[in-house]
Amino acid sequence: MIYDGVKHFPGFVNREAQESLVLALREAVLAAPLFIPLMPRTGRPFSVRMTNMGSLGWVSDRNGYRYQAAHPDTSTPWPAMPQAILEIWQKVASYPHRPEACLVNFYQGGAKMGLHQDKDEEDFAAPVVSISLGDTALFRFGGTERGGKTSTVKLASGDVLVMGGNSRLCFHGIDRVYSGTSTLLKEGGRINLTMRRVAKPN
Repeated sequence: MIYDGVKHFPGFVNREAQESLVLALREAVLAAPLFIPLMPRTGRPFSVRMTNMGSLGWVSDRNGYRYQAAHPDTSTPWPAMPQAILEIWQKVASYPHRPEACLVNFYQGGAKMGLHQDKDEEDFAAPVVSISLGDTALFRFGGTERGGKTSTVKLASGDVLVMGGNSRLCFHGIDRVYSGTSTLLKEGGRINLTMRRVAKPN
C-alpha cells in the first residue's frame, strides 16, 4: 500500500493477457472510435484520446463532465467490457457489484493528465480500478484537497492500481509517459483502462 486506500499490484496482468487485452481493445475502438474530449469551460482539447466500454461512458465537452450511454460522435452504444477486464475487477476491487464504465485513455506524443478527482459517480463506496498497458507512466497522487503534498509511483505495463476507501477522492494524474519502455504496442504509447461503478446499487 502506497497511501491509505491505494493499492498497487505490479505485473498483475502477464504479457500474454496484456496482448489479449490489446486485441480486445482494437475491436472496441472499431465500434467506438477514439475521440478528443474538451475542457468544459475553456473548450481546450485534452492531450489524451479516449473512448469507453460498458453500459456507461465518461465524456467531457463544453457542457461539462458526465456519463452517458452512447458515443458522443457516433451516437451508438459503447461496446461491452471484455470478460478479462471484469475478472480483474472481481479479484482486486473488494466490492460486490460490477463496474458500469471502463474509460480507455490513450497517451501518445507527450500526452499527460493533470491532477483531478474522480467525482462524477454516485457511489464512492466503489473503488476506481485502473490497468496500465504499454509504456511506463509516472503516476502522481495526493490528498482530497488540491494543493497538498503529493507522491509518485511508476506504473508499468500490466500493473493494476486500486483507489478505494480513504483514497477514493484523492487528486491524481499522469505527469509523463516514458517512451520506449514497453514493446506491447507496436507504435508505442500507453493505454490506461479505468473501471468505475457509477450508480449506487438498488
